[in-house]
Amino acid sequence: MAKILIISGTNRAEAVSLTIAKVYAELVIEAGYEADIIDLRELPSDYTSTALYDNAGKNEQFNVFRDKMKNANKFVFIVPEYNGSFPGVLKAFIDGLDFPDTFTGKKAALVGVSVGMLGSSHAMSHLTDILNYCGTHVLARKPRLTDIAKFLVDGVLTNDSYSRQLHEQTKELIDF
Repeated sequence: MAKILIISGTNRAEAVSLTIAKVYAELVIEAGYEADIIDLRELPSDYTSTALYDNAGKNEQFNVFRDKMKNANKFVFIVPEYNGSFPGVLKAFIDGLDFPDTFTGKKAALVGVSVGMLGSSHAMSHLTDILNYCGTHVLARKPRLTDIAKFLVDGVLTNDSYSRQLHEQTKELIDF
């Protein structure tokens, strides 16, 4: 069975990215596919000094994440907006992956999450540029979930428009 790997794009404890990743995983499973989530809060605390650049492949804890990413064919990035772009932890995570094999020829979808009105537009644009550079084909539909805190109740997404957008994107990613 095909598997879609969902990356919760922040390590911030109180962020809603993981909640949206879980909502997305449910959609993938309902569509008959396997879903797995990478929660960047679970990264080793020292990975930026022990798993990047000259240390690539040397941190066994980080290698679990590297292997999941390398073995996946389709990704979903839940992308919160921080300071007009995506979180630095996500960029550092990408920098620690096996280049170019992790991304070349693979497919990705992006979902923007923000507490404000931009819905992570700039962040998704920046991440799209990086993924394209790495050889990843990025799905054009990129839902922007603005004011997200208003639409989550006990882990349930209560905005019908957002739910529809995620459902449509899930179908497109499966067929992509």
